[in-house]
Amino acid sequence: MGADRALARRAVAESVGSAALVAVIVGSGLQATELSSDTGVRLLANSLASAVGLGLLIALFGPVSGAHLNPVVTLCAWWTRRPTGGGAAGVEAAVYIGAQLVGAVGGALLAEAMFGRPPGTWSTQVRTDTHLLLGEMVATAGLVVLVQGLDRIERSSAAPVAVAAYIGAAIWFTSSGSFANPAATVGRSLTDSFTGISPGSVPGFVAAQLLGGLAGAGLATLLYGRRRHTFHGSTLMVRRGGGDAVGQGPGATRPR
Repeated sequence: MGADRALARRAVAESVGSAALVAVIVGSGLQATELSSDTGVRLLANSLASAVGLGLLIALFGPVSGAHLNPVVTLCAWWTRRPTGGGAAGVEAAVYIGAQLVGAVGGALLAEAMFGRPPGTWSTQVRTDTHLLLGEMVATAGLVVLVQGLDRIERSSAAPVAVAAYIGAAIWFTSSGSFANPAATVGRSLTDSFTGISPGSVPGFVAAQLLGGLAGAGLATLLYGRRRHTFHGSTLMVRRGGGDAVGQGPGATRPR
């Protein structure tokens, strides 16, 4: 019973954190569009807000759930735990991913409502070009290498700053704008705005993110070797004094 309550608490943290993350991404994009007609200025404002918001969310929710906020980060944590975690780790991963998806959708709807727009409008931003999918693979692979690398060299305390800085940079250096998060991608299909993505483009982006996550996990293992973890102790933050080690995205991965 105690384990069930703990998992429920972590799931709430993942859902609320994912909602807040997508609300920051979409809301800052809407605000930037209202304030400037310059695409570069919009992107600068959105990337800064997204990076700062992500870092704060990792710092806030890391001690509760590990602040995965990203199904790719969760799947990588599950894969690391899989040899010793049995079915329990699989159940936790499924709960986390469900919570992240629900939160991401809610965050997009909230952002739309805050700016007086009808919530639930599908995006018309088509993002299906091959070079955009390559950009998503690169962005997600880099996020996974960063998250798992910090964990394996026992520098997880640097995750809020490091993951936020990476995502802020990746928004600029990748052609796709570094979504790097399947849950956030689904949520962003519900905003017809600067940060949106059309529903028809979502499957390609999610597939690219999963492939990037797989490549990143393989590269992290090659660079840093293997290490055994508890499921929620494998990524972003380390809880002090409470017994459980808890793990971006992104992700950080987070993440945008």
